[in-house]
Amino acid sequence: MSSTLVVRSGHRWTGLGVLVLAVTLVAVDATVLSLAIPSITETLRPSGTQLLWIGDVYSFVLAGLLVSMGALSDRLGRKRVLLAGSAAFGAASLLAAYAPTPGWLIMARALLGVAGATIMPSTLSLIRTLFPDTRERATAIGIWGAGAAAGAALGPLVGGVLLEHFWWGSVFLLNLPVMVLLLVLGAWLLPESRDPRPGRWDMLSVLLSMAGVIGVVFGVKEFAAHGVEQWTTPVVFVLGAAALVLFVRRQLRLETPLLEVRLFRNPRFTAAVLSSLISLIGLSGVIFFMSQYLQLVRGYSPLDAGIAEMPAFVGSVAGGLLTARLVRRAGAHRVLTASLFVMGAGIGVLGFVRVDSTYLLLGSSFLALGTAEGVVYTLASDLVLGAAPADKTGAASAVSETAYELGAALGIALVGSIVTALYAGSLAVPVGTDPVVAEQAGQSLGGAQEAAATLPQGLAEQLLNSANTAFVHGITVAAGVSAALLLAAAVLAHRLLRRTAGSTPDAASASTTTTPAVACTDSSTSTSDGTSTAPDADSPARAHAHR
Repeated sequence: MSSTLVVRSGHRWTGLGVLVLAVTLVAVDATVLSLAIPSITETLRPSGTQLLWIGDVYSFVLAGLLVSMGALSDRLGRKRVLLAGSAAFGAASLLAAYAPTPGWLIMARALLGVAGATIMPSTLSLIRTLFPDTRERATAIGIWGAGAAAGAALGPLVGGVLLEHFWWGSVFLLNLPVMVLLLVLGAWLLPESRDPRPGRWDMLSVLLSMAGVIGVVFGVKEFAAHGVEQWTTPVVFVLGAAALVLFVRRQLRLETPLLEVRLFRNPRFTAAVLSSLISLIGLSGVIFFMSQYLQLVRGYSPLDAGIAEMPAFVGSVAGGLLTARLVRRAGAHRVLTASLFVMGAGIGVLGFVRVDSTYLLLGSSFLALGTAEGVVYTLASDLVLGAAPADKTGAASAVSETAYELGAALGIALVGSIVTALYAGSLAVPVGTDPVVAEQAGQSLGGAQEAAATLPQGLAEQLLNSANTAFVHGITVAAGVSAALLLAAAVLAHRLLRRTAGSTPDAASASTTTTPAVACTDSSTSTSDGTSTAPDADSPARAHAHR
């Protein structure tokens, strides 16, 4: 079925529902595991390092492959790649659900990342095919962004419901019926689209991008966790950085590059990508450990913990749906900057969390974080799509998703390393505790609870009190660091977007005649050097283009 027929038949909104279903499921899978960590710790008994890998290997692999898979979808067909990736996602979910060891689960999560990398960029680029009209596309992207943000926030709630009645592997089996529905509806409703002149598939570029992203992330993760104790850490980081430099240089020389790196000359594109990256670095790690805080420190059941995080879900949906209206009134420049600032303030509130803090403190922080993240994710995705030529939307969308997933992986790695290091350094093991038990308690908070179960009541209470206090201390420090990162991202976005918005009249007045689009994806123009430039959402030129 051609894209024209889908648009004329009115099926495009149903097709959008299929795409939202796909991106929501991938986003759910990134966070659904957070509530299952205590159960996994009890069942599989992973080490502290394995626990971090279980949490972030999905995002590591996803980030390392998104650019390659986005370019592949431009060449082979976005619908074909989306459906193939969905089938692979279901198969990998089965492997994860019945993992007998921590290593098996890490491998299965990595395979889920490979499959997820084929899904994310295809969904956003297919929206451009389904919705050639810029007004409808703006609404569609807002719904898509709300689905992605809601999926990430919905993960803990879904996980809580399942864990209340089933074992931890059930959080992966959830994917199977959804994937079957996605395959059936996607084959029927979605149009096929591809780059009509894809050029040669450059395998060396694929290998360089993978080696660069994974090498740099792994180096940062290991450095944060162990410093330079292991000589392999700086070596891997340097090799990864060198691979990224070679990748960029190669893209500038190729006639048909895997990634059009010249897009970064567009301040709007750069601001969107960096905002996604830094916001997720600040957000993902703290949220990952807040789920453990609610269950292990506060004693919530998995379901209660999921319900406690519901304000983030509600806020993310509302933020995604309100993005177009906010931009129409205030302009992309102000909205993106303000949203990053609100995220920083919201996560900064978690720096005041204590073992017995009231839920009002937590709930208000979750609501602010979810709402602001919904806006940032939707706005950044649309800014990226608006800067890309129509035939390169898969690769450009992959850049946005790479920043998002890379930020999630780095966030868990960096924040996790901070929390783990401060926990181990602050934990006071009662005198007389067996050294083996003490070592187990120092691995993680879950390990401390298991160790306490083997001790006399008095020693057990002392150990648990010390472990809870040490864990909360790690979270509060990590929240402060994350808040600083988000505030820095707000300043950076302000400076980059000011270059395009600063010379225009007041955004509020200018935007009264614009479409609801966050960034007009059809108004991009190609310059002589091959870059793609989208008019600023605040400018009168953009308003004139849509009259």
